[in-house]
Amino acid sequence: MSKVSNRTKIATALVGALALVGSNLVIADPLTQVQNADGKIQTEAAASQKKVDKYFDQAQDMLFEYGSVVDERESLKAYNDYVATLVADQEATMNLIQADIDGVDSLRQGVVPLMFKMVEALEQFVQLDLPFNSEVRAKRVQDLKELLYSSNVSLAEKYRLILDAYSIEREYGNFVAVKEGTVNIGGKDILVDIFNLGRVGLYAQSLDQKSGWMFNPETKAWDKLEDSHLRELTKGIRIARKQGAPDLFALPVPAAEAAQ
Repeated sequence: MSKVSNRTKIATALVGALALVGSNLVIADPLTQVQNADGKIQTEAAASQKKVDKYFDQAQDMLFEYGSVVDERESLKAYNDYVATLVADQEATMNLIQADIDGVDSLRQGVVPLMFKMVEALEQFVQLDLPFNSEVRAKRVQDLKELLYSSNVSLAEKYRLILDAYSIEREYGNFVAVKEGTVNIGGKDILVDIFNLGRVGLYAQSLDQKSGWMFNPETKAWDKLEDSHLRELTKGIRIARKQGAPDLFALPVPAAEAAQ
């Protein structure tokens, strides 16, 4: 009897213990599920935060890239406007050049007759001027006349050479020079020093300095100078040859009417 009771008590205690353990298991299972769910939520929240951060960074990069594109677009627009202005200016210049090209033929038609007139006028001027450097000046005019009919020389070069000839003739009016030569006096050629005082006057003096003459443009002859002028003529010749210091000297000059 006593043994049965003890076994019964032990069995009852085991059943109670098992019941208690089962009760704890039942209680612990929902808590574990809650903990697991919370951990999953935190993991998913962390993953979501990473995605948000990633998308934010991408959005920032896109915003920066958009700003760069806008700036580049503005720069390109400004450059395109500048290029368009250059192109317009070049087109205007090309139109002017084309207009000049179109007018070349008309220019030629006007320049060619002008050049012939210029050479003709130069020839007449040399013939009517004081007879100094006559051969050189006459040859220069003749060369220009032949040049006008040359096909190997451009129109521009012909015009330039004519202007050069005019420039040389202009400079003759400002120079003082002396050279030995011969003049015809009374049908006789005499060796003299020919003194060229620009276009003011042309003088001659015998080599012994005892006689002097002045060219008369009106009569195309040599008029004898009075002895009182010989010293001044000698002085002018010495200055022209740089044998004397520059100084004033007085010589008669042709009358204004005759000089014309």
